[in-house]
Amino acid sequence: MSETFGPEYVRPAQRDCPRCTCCTAVLCERGRDRIRRCYGLTSEETRGAVEFCPCSAESTPHTAAWRMAQVRATRLARELPLTDDVEELLRAMATGARVDDPDELFPQLKLRGLGQLIHGLPAITPLGRTYLAARDEVRAMTGVLVVDVDMTARTVQVEVPAWRPDEMVTVLLDQVLVDTGFPDDMLSGRWFEAEANYETPEADRLVLTSFRATGAPAPVSADGAT
Repeated sequence: MSETFGPEYVRPAQRDCPRCTCCTAVLCERGRDRIRRCYGLTSEETRGAVEFCPCSAESTPHTAAWRMAQVRATRLARELPLTDDVEELLRAMATGARVDDPDELFPQLKLRGLGQLIHGLPAITPLGRTYLAARDEVRAMTGVLVVDVDMTARTVQVEVPAWRPDEMVTVLLDQVLVDTGFPDDMLSGRWFEAEANYETPEADRLVLTSFRATGAPAPVSADGAT
Protein backbone atom coordinates (compact mmCIF):
# COMPACT_ATOMS: atom_id res chain seq x y z
CA MET A 1 0.00 0.00 0.00
CA SER A 2 1.44 3.34 -0.98
CA GLU A 3 1.46 6.24 1.48
CA THR A 4 -0.69 9.27 0.74
CA PHE A 5 1.86 11.70 2.16
CA GLY A 6 5.34 10.83 1.07
CA PRO A 7 8.48 12.74 0.12
CA GLU A 8 7.05 13.49 -3.33
CA TYR A 9 3.73 14.81 -2.04
CA VAL A 10 2.82 18.24 -3.43
CA ARG A 11 -0.02 20.24 -1.88
CA PRO A 12 -2.76 20.91 -4.45
CA ALA A 13 -2.63 24.44 -5.85
CA GLN A 14 -5.34 26.76 -4.55
CA ARG A 15 -7.82 28.27 -6.98
CA ASP A 16 -6.85 31.72 -8.25
CA CYS A 17 -9.14 34.62 -7.39
CA PRO A 18 -11.33 35.44 -10.42
CA ARG A 19 -11.32 39.16 -9.56
CA CYS A 20 -7.59 39.85 -9.28
CA THR A 21 -4.26 38.54 -10.56
CA CYS A 22 -2.36 38.50 -7.27
CA CYS A 23 -4.24 36.29 -4.78
CA THR A 24 -5.95 32.97 -4.35
CA ALA A 25 -9.72 32.91 -4.00
CA VAL A 26 -9.43 31.79 -0.37
CA LEU A 27 -7.11 34.67 0.53
CA CYS A 28 -9.39 37.28 -1.04
CA GLU A 29 -12.46 35.84 0.67
CA ARG A 30 -10.71 36.31 4.00
CA GLY A 31 -9.09 39.61 3.07
CA ARG A 32 -12.41 41.25 2.19
CA ASP A 33 -13.62 40.61 5.74
CA ARG A 34 -10.50 41.78 7.56
CA ILE A 35 -9.23 45.29 8.17
CA ARG A 36 -5.70 43.94 7.64
CA ARG A 37 -6.66 43.12 4.03
CA CYS A 38 -4.96 40.38 2.01
CA TYR A 39 -1.63 42.03 2.78
CA GLY A 40 -1.95 41.34 6.50
CA LEU A 41 -2.96 37.72 6.04
CA THR A 42 0.06 36.51 4.10
CA SER A 43 3.65 35.70 4.92
CA GLU A 44 6.35 38.33 4.74
CA GLU A 45 7.73 36.70 1.59
CA THR A 46 4.50 37.17 -0.36
CA ARG A 47 3.19 40.47 0.98
CA GLY A 48 4.77 42.51 -1.77
CA ALA A 49 2.77 40.62 -4.40
CA VAL A 50 -0.61 41.20 -2.73
CA GLU A 51 -0.08 44.64 -1.19
CA PHE A 52 -2.37 46.40 -3.66
CA CYS A 53 -4.99 43.68 -4.07
CA PRO A 54 -8.25 45.44 -5.06
CA CYS A 55 -10.43 42.74 -3.52
CA SER A 56 -9.66 43.87 0.03
CA ALA A 57 -8.65 47.51 -0.54
CA GLU A 58 -10.18 50.36 1.44
CA SER A 59 -11.11 51.97 -1.88
CA THR A 60 -13.33 48.98 -2.75
CA PRO A 61 -16.87 49.37 -1.34
CA HIS A 62 -18.07 46.88 1.27
CA THR A 63 -14.68 45.50 2.25
CA ALA A 64 -13.78 45.63 5.94
CA ALA A 65 -11.00 48.10 5.15
CA TRP A 66 -13.51 50.31 3.29
CA ARG A 67 -15.94 50.30 6.21
CA MET A 68 -13.16 51.16 8.65
CA ALA A 69 -11.95 53.98 6.40
CA GLN A 70 -15.46 55.50 6.36
CA VAL A 71 -15.52 55.46 10.15
CA ARG A 72 -12.00 56.89 10.37
CA ALA A 73 -12.73 59.79 7.99
CA THR A 74 -16.00 60.57 9.76
CA ARG A 75 -14.42 60.58 13.20
CA LEU A 76 -11.63 62.78 11.89
CA ALA A 77 -14.19 65.29 10.62
CA ARG A 78 -16.16 65.26 13.87
CA GLU A 79 -13.42 64.97 16.47
CA LEU A 80 -10.22 66.34 14.97
CA PRO A 81 -11.07 68.34 11.84
CA LEU A 82 -8.54 69.77 9.43
CA THR A 83 -7.37 73.33 9.86
CA ASP A 84 -9.43 75.88 7.95
CA ASP A 85 -6.88 76.39 5.18
CA VAL A 86 -6.43 72.66 4.54
CA GLU A 87 -10.19 72.07 4.51
CA GLU A 88 -10.62 74.99 2.13
CA LEU A 89 -8.19 73.30 -0.26
CA LEU A 90 -10.14 70.02 0.03
CA ARG A 91 -13.42 71.80 -0.75
CA ALA A 92 -11.83 73.43 -3.79
CA MET A 93 -10.66 70.00 -4.98
CA ALA A 94 -14.21 68.67 -4.50
CA THR A 95 -15.48 71.05 -7.20
CA GLY A 96 -13.30 69.31 -9.76
CA ALA A 97 -11.60 72.55 -10.71
CA ARG A 98 -7.83 72.87 -11.01
CA VAL A 99 -6.49 74.17 -7.71
CA ASP A 100 -3.33 75.99 -6.72
CA ASP A 101 -1.46 75.00 -3.57
CA PRO A 102 1.13 77.73 -2.91
CA ASP A 103 1.37 76.80 0.78
CA GLU A 104 1.97 73.12 -0.03
CA LEU A 105 -0.96 71.89 2.05
CA PHE A 106 -1.86 68.98 -0.21
CA PRO A 107 0.53 66.47 1.48
CA GLN A 108 -1.65 66.69 4.62
CA LEU A 109 -4.65 65.54 2.59
CA LYS A 110 -2.72 62.80 0.81
CA LEU A 111 -1.37 61.47 4.10
CA ARG A 112 -4.93 61.04 5.43
CA GLY A 113 -6.20 59.44 2.23
CA LEU A 114 -8.41 62.44 1.47
CA GLY A 115 -6.49 63.55 -1.61
CA GLN A 116 -4.62 61.97 -4.49
CA LEU A 117 -2.65 63.00 -7.54
CA ILE A 118 -4.29 62.41 -10.91
CA HIS A 119 -2.10 63.28 -13.88
CA GLY A 120 0.09 65.19 -11.45
CA LEU A 121 -2.75 67.38 -10.18
CA PRO A 122 -4.38 67.34 -6.69
CA ALA A 123 -7.78 65.62 -6.65
CA ILE A 124 -10.19 64.57 -3.94
CA THR A 125 -10.68 60.89 -3.11
CA PRO A 126 -14.00 59.21 -2.22
CA LEU A 127 -12.75 59.23 1.36
CA GLY A 128 -12.29 62.99 1.09
CA ARG A 129 -15.94 63.30 0.13
CA THR A 130 -16.87 61.19 3.15
CA TYR A 131 -14.94 63.65 5.30
CA LEU A 132 -16.79 66.64 3.83
CA ALA A 133 -20.14 64.90 4.23
CA ALA A 134 -19.40 64.34 7.90
CA ARG A 135 -18.61 68.04 8.24
CA ASP A 136 -21.72 69.23 6.43
CA GLU A 137 -24.51 66.73 7.07
CA VAL A 138 -26.70 66.44 10.15
CA ARG A 139 -25.35 63.80 12.53
CA ALA A 140 -27.06 62.88 15.78
CA MET A 141 -27.33 60.06 18.28
CA THR A 142 -30.16 57.70 17.39
CA GLY A 143 -31.40 54.23 18.25
CA VAL A 144 -29.79 51.20 16.58
CA LEU A 145 -31.05 47.62 16.91
CA VAL A 146 -28.62 44.72 16.45
CA VAL A 147 -30.45 42.13 14.35
CA ASP A 148 -27.72 39.64 13.51
CA VAL A 149 -24.03 38.99 14.24
CA ASP A 150 -21.81 37.22 11.68
CA MET A 151 -18.77 35.90 13.50
CA THR A 152 -17.15 34.62 10.30
CA ALA A 153 -17.37 37.89 8.38
CA ARG A 154 -16.90 39.91 11.60
CA THR A 155 -19.89 42.10 10.78
CA VAL A 156 -23.16 43.10 12.45
CA GLN A 157 -26.50 43.70 10.76
CA VAL A 158 -28.31 46.59 12.42
CA GLU A 159 -31.56 48.46 11.91
CA VAL A 160 -31.62 52.26 12.15
CA PRO A 161 -35.31 53.29 12.40
CA ALA A 162 -34.54 57.00 12.08
CA TRP A 163 -33.00 56.26 8.69
CA ARG A 164 -35.11 53.43 7.21
CA PRO A 165 -37.16 51.06 9.37
CA ASP A 166 -36.76 47.37 8.53
CA GLU A 167 -33.72 47.90 6.26
CA MET A 168 -30.47 46.34 7.41
CA VAL A 169 -27.15 48.17 7.59
CA THR A 170 -23.79 46.43 7.89
CA VAL A 171 -21.20 47.61 10.42
CA LEU A 172 -17.98 46.08 11.69
CA LEU A 173 -18.36 43.77 14.66
CA ASP A 174 -15.10 44.93 16.20
CA GLN A 175 -16.24 48.55 16.04
CA VAL A 176 -19.32 47.75 18.12
CA LEU A 177 -17.34 45.61 20.56
CA VAL A 178 -14.71 48.30 21.14
CA ASP A 179 -17.26 51.12 21.47
CA THR A 180 -19.65 49.33 23.84
CA GLY A 181 -17.50 46.84 25.72
CA PHE A 182 -20.21 44.19 25.24
CA PRO A 183 -19.19 40.59 24.42
CA ASP A 184 -20.20 39.42 20.96
CA ASP A 185 -22.65 36.82 22.30
CA MET A 186 -24.71 39.56 23.99
CA LEU A 187 -25.27 41.83 20.98
CA SER A 188 -28.14 40.21 19.07
CA GLY A 189 -31.51 41.77 19.82
CA ARG A 190 -30.01 44.58 21.87
CA TRP A 191 -30.62 48.31 21.37
CA PHE A 192 -27.72 50.74 21.24
CA GLU A 193 -27.32 54.37 20.35
CA ALA A 194 -24.93 55.54 17.66
CA GLU A 195 -24.17 58.79 15.91
CA ALA A 196 -25.52 58.65 12.37
CA ASN A 197 -26.08 60.85 9.33
CA TYR A 198 -29.62 59.48 9.21
CA GLU A 199 -30.81 61.96 6.55
CA THR A 200 -28.57 60.51 3.83
CA PRO A 201 -30.50 58.80 1.01
CA GLU A 202 -27.77 56.26 0.19
CA ALA A 203 -27.00 53.15 2.24
CA ASP A 204 -23.32 53.28 1.34
CA ARG A 205 -23.08 56.81 2.72
CA LEU A 206 -24.67 55.99 6.07
CA VAL A 207 -21.85 55.94 8.63
CA LEU A 208 -22.42 54.92 12.25
CA THR A 209 -19.96 55.89 14.97
CA SER A 210 -19.79 56.14 18.77
CA PHE A 211 -21.95 53.17 19.72
CA ARG A 212 -23.16 53.12 23.32
CA ALA A 213 -25.61 51.04 25.33
CA THR A 214 -29.21 52.11 25.82
CA GLY A 215 -32.46 50.48 26.79
CA ALA A 216 -34.63 51.63 23.88
CA PRO A 217 -34.51 53.63 20.65
CA ALA A 218 -33.49 57.25 21.10
CA PRO A 219 -35.99 59.58 19.39
CA VAL A 220 -34.59 62.06 16.89
CA SER A 221 -36.23 65.45 16.47
CA ALA A 222 -36.44 67.40 13.25
CA ASP A 223 -33.46 69.56 14.19
CA GLY A 224 -31.26 66.53 14.91
CA ALA A 225 -31.46 66.61 18.69
CA THR A 226 -32.09 63.46 20.71
